[in-house]
Amino acid sequence: MFSKIEMPVVFNKNIDDKTILAVWKIEETEEQLLSALQLKQHELDIISSLNNGKRLLHWLSTRVLLRTMLNTDEYIDCRMDEHGKPYLPDLDYHISLSHSYDYAAVIIGKTRKVGVDIELIKHKIKSIRHKFLSDIELAQRQIGDNINGLYVCWCAKEAIYKWNGRKGLEFKQDMHIQPFKLKAEGSLNALVDLPEGTANLCVHYFKMGDDYMLGYVVA
Repeated sequence: MFSKIEMPVVFNKNIDDKTILAVWKIEETEEQLLSALQLKQHELDIISSLNNGKRLLHWLSTRVLLRTMLNTDEYIDCRMDEHGKPYLPDLDYHISLSHSYDYAAVIIGKTRKVGVDIELIKHKIKSIRHKFLSDIELAQRQIGDNINGLYVCWCAKEAIYKWNGRKGLEFKQDMHIQPFKLKAEGSLNALVDLPEGTANLCVHYFKMGDDYMLGYVVA
């Protein structure tokens, strides 16, 4: 028998009447999280392969948050497809999961595709900025040397990648961040080169405290 736990949800937003985003601070033990889930053999097999404590906590916490958001006592089957995109075989919803250190984030779209990414802000992002941003993007004043701007772009591109849900989309070559005004909470437009044509996506972002950045896309 599983037990419900009171999750410290630090952010919960109804983006629209069919899309919800939630962020949870992970404070529970593995045992507490396990007790809140009904797991079947294919999930137990995954858990047994996650020998790193934090990886296991992240896997469990996103599933408990998903169950909490769906507000159900029924078994929730969450699987990964051949591209690594999570999906619910028993529900015709779109979902995206993310985690970073002490936080887990889940977005559920009942009708539209979704993507979310949360990241702990670290200075070392400056050393890899050329790997995921073009020279044109880095020339933007709010991006170049600005750690918050760099993380907004990273979270935006990660969220877009998850929204697309297919391998092969390149951060630097296929996603193009358009000039935007950097705020603590805001949005930006990105042109994305997809096999079926160019998509113009709006990505929303916000900073959580001093340490985390989150980006999400619904389209």
